[in-house]
Amino acid sequence: MAFCTDGHETAAVDYCDTCGAPVGGQSPSATTNLALCPSCGVPSEGRFCENCGHDSALPPPPPAPEPGAPDEHEAATLGETREPPDLDGGPVWVATVTADPGHYARMQAQQGPDLDRVEFPGYYPDRRIPLRGPNVLIGKRSASQGLHPEIDLSVAPADIAVSRSHAMLHIKGATLTVTDLGSTNGTCINESPTPIAPKTAIPLRDGDRIHVGGWTTITLRAEPS
Repeated sequence: MAFCTDGHETAAVDYCDTCGAPVGGQSPSATTNLALCPSCGVPSEGRFCENCGHDSALPPPPPAPEPGAPDEHEAATLGETREPPDLDGGPVWVATVTADPGHYARMQAQQGPDLDRVEFPGYYPDRRIPLRGPNVLIGKRSASQGLHPEIDLSVAPADIAVSRSHAMLHIKGATLTVTDLGSTNGTCINESPTPIAPKTAIPLRDGDRIHVGGWTTITLRAEPS
C-alpha cells in the first residue's frame, strides 16, 4: 500500500485518492519525526498542522458527554430543581389550580372591574404545583416587569381578572398565610364573596381554598415530606 506526501494511505499509485496529493510519501509509522495531528490524523511536523492548522500547544478538548447524560449546565439545573424545599421540617404544601364555576358565578354577580369581559373556559385541566418557601407569588408572568410567579396564572386559557402580582403565600414550617398584594379584583377564601383585606397576612389551613380573578381557585394541601 502506498502513501501520499500528506501521509494518507492510498490505493492509487500516482495521486492520493483521499486528498489528491502526489503519491510517494512514507508510512506514518516509518516517519520518526512526525506526529499524527489530533484533529485530522495527518502526520504533522511542528506546532501547527499543515493540513488543518490545528495548534498542538492547545489543551485537548473535554471529552464529549455520554449519550443521554446531562452536560455540566444541565446537571447544575437539575440539581437546583431537585433540591428539597426549605420548610423547616414541616409538610410539603401543594397547590391545585382549577377553574371553579362557583367562584365564577359569585364574581359575575359582583360585576367588578374586568369581570364583564371574563369568560369561563371550556377546558382547563387541573394543575398541581408543589410549593417552595418561604414566599410563593400568585400572579401572571411578565418578562418586561421581571415577574416570574411560582403559581403562574398566565398559562392559557388565562383568567384575565388575575393581577400580575395578585397575592403572596408565605410558608414557615407547617404555617401558611396568604396576603393580597392590592389586586384589582381582590382575593377571597373558602367561597366567601368578601375579599380579604389587602396587605394583611391571613392564616390558612390544610384544605383551604383561595379564589382569585374571575374563576380561578387554588386549593392548598399539606402533604407529608
